[in-house]
Amino acid sequence: MSESHTPPSGSARLNTGVAHNARVWNYWIGGKDNYEVDQQVGEHVAGMFPIIRDIARADREFLGRAVAHLAGERGVRQFLDIGTGLPTADNTHEIAQRIAPDARIVYVDNDPIVLVHARTLLTGTSDGATAYIDADVHDPDAIIERAADTLDLTRPVAVMMLGILNFVLDTAKARDIVRRVMAAVPSGSFLVLTHPTFDDELGGAGQIPAMKFWNENATPPITARSGTDIAAFLDGLDLLDPGMVSCGQWRAEPGSAVLVPQYGAVAVKP
Repeated sequence: MSESHTPPSGSARLNTGVAHNARVWNYWIGGKDNYEVDQQVGEHVAGMFPIIRDIARADREFLGRAVAHLAGERGVRQFLDIGTGLPTADNTHEIAQRIAPDARIVYVDNDPIVLVHARTLLTGTSDGATAYIDADVHDPDAIIERAADTLDLTRPVAVMMLGILNFVLDTAKARDIVRRVMAAVPSGSFLVLTHPTFDDELGGAGQIPAMKFWNENATPPITARSGTDIAAFLDGLDLLDPGMVSCGQWRAEPGSAVLVPQYGAVAVKP
């Protein structure tokens, strides 16, 4: 067990007595913004499902490849990152603005510990813009309304939904959230998605007991889904090659691809 690093406080909503996803995820990828309870739950889940750390790293690396592709090869200059998580190395704005200094990024999360650290996300180039919205994915209309203060919603936007729809337990509700967000952005916009799966072909069976333990001992509750259900979030959009695959394999460098039970996809709105 590593030495506990106490993150700063500053929110009445911050509960340090129960493990929380953002902090446990931070622990799995080697961050310092977590408490002992997060480390304990993180270690237990990793004991049940050892690949979880690989999933966390693969998801983060997928973000980097997707943002670099969209900013560098597709000319995207606006990113709406819903379910930001705790800041770490190579956040969305850093990757995008290295390629395009005029890129504009809006981060969205409703986790109080992320809010405390949001100032780290609000750095960027003078040519571009970064903003943080304290909002819930369950209220997409409010997200869009507030994002419009920074983003021009008449121009293409890359909507980032990495590891966030798994916290919307009702699949129909999750689909509706995606539909509403994508309806608010124009043709040529993108959806960037990752989501855990229990599909056997990706080695996902171990997600089920690990998530059961998580839901009994940590917050917020989480669910995995079949590839079929995850693919339905992309209905009406055109998938970029190589389609919906394990996120560790999406446009990975030769020899670096890893198979993890977390689907990743990038799709464009026609």
